[in-house]
Amino acid sequence: MIFKLPAWVNRKEEQKRLKADLVRKKLSTYGFLQVPESEKVNYVMQHFNSVARHYDIMNTILSLGIHYLWKRMAVGLVGLRPGGCVLDVCGGTGDLAILAGRKIGKSGQIILYDINREMILAGKNKPTNRGIRNRITHVQGDIEALSFPDGRFDAAMVGFGIRNVTHMETGFKEIYRVLKPGGTFMCLEFSQPIWPMFRFLYDIYSFYIMPWLGERIAGSRKAYLHLPETIRLFPLPDDLSEIIEQIGFVNVRYRRLTNGIAVVHIAVKP
Repeated sequence: MIFKLPAWVNRKEEQKRLKADLVRKKLSTYGFLQVPESEKVNYVMQHFNSVARHYDIMNTILSLGIHYLWKRMAVGLVGLRPGGCVLDVCGGTGDLAILAGRKIGKSGQIILYDINREMILAGKNKPTNRGIRNRITHVQGDIEALSFPDGRFDAAMVGFGIRNVTHMETGFKEIYRVLKPGGTFMCLEFSQPIWPMFRFLYDIYSFYIMPWLGERIAGSRKAYLHLPETIRLFPLPDDLSEIIEQIGFVNVRYRRLTNGIAVVHIAVKP
C-alpha cells in the first residue's frame, strides 16, 4: 500500500505567503479548506457540535491516554498558587480547568471560556471530579473578544484550541489584555514530530487510522481528518514563540512533549 501524505505547511516563509494570500482574499483556513473569514466560526461550531459527546473518550483512545500527561505537565509549568485567578480559554470539557482548580484550591477562581455550548455542557455533566467542576465558572464566548476587564487574571491557558481560532493573533492579544502584569500565559498545542521516521509513522496514523477510528467510534470521519490538517498548518515552536513575543509577552519558552507531537509554550506579561 502506498501512503499519500500531504506536506507540512508550517515553515515561517510558507505561513507568511499563505496568510498574505488569505488576507487578500478575505479567507481563513478550516483544515485544508479555505473558507470565508465570516463563516469560519460556523464551521468550527459545527465541528465541535459533532464531536462534543465523544470528545474526551476519543482523545484518550487516539492519544493512548498520553494527553493527560501532557496537560498535567503543561499546567504544572504555569506555576499556579493557592488563591489565584485563572482563565482557561477554549476550555472545552474542562481538563485543564480541573488541573488548575487543584492548584489554586477553594480560595482561587477558575473560569472556563469556550465558544461552543455543547462542549461546555459535555464537561459540566461529567460525573468525574464533581467537586472541582462545581467550582468552575463557565462562560460561553469568543476568544477574539474576551468579556473581561483588563488585568483580571493571574494566569491564562489555552490547550489544543488556538488552531481553530479565525485570527490567532487577535486571540493572543485578548489573552494579553486580560492578564495582570506579571501574569503567566500557557499555550499547549500539537506540532510536528522531530524524528523523520517517527513523523512518517505519525502521519500515517493521523491521516488513515484516526479518521477510521473517528468514523467507527464517534460517527464522524470528517471531524478526525480535520484534526491532522489543522496541525499541519500550525506554526512550528520557534515561529509560534516569535508570534507570542510580537504580542508583547516576555520570557517566552517552550518544551516539546513526546518527540514534539505536542508543545507547551510559557510566557509572561511584563
